[in-house]
Amino acid sequence: MDLRISNRVKELRSARGWTQEELAKATGVSRQSINSIERDRYVPSLPLALHFARVFGCSTDEIFRLESEI
Repeated sequence: MDLRISNRVKELRSARGWTQEELAKATGVSRQSINSIERDRYVPSLPLALHFARVFGCSTDEIFRLESEI
């Protein structure tokens, strides 16, 4: 069984009316990193995932999900 991590970063960012650049500044990463995370091309480190949770005001489980690929 293969596992992958999906996320709601784009959904949460859009709901706040933020650009990728604004979220990048809030989290201390590049806009390109935000783009890669939103496209599921990059899984953020645990410290960055925790920072997203703080910025969005929710738990990491509300942002990131572990899914199995069949």
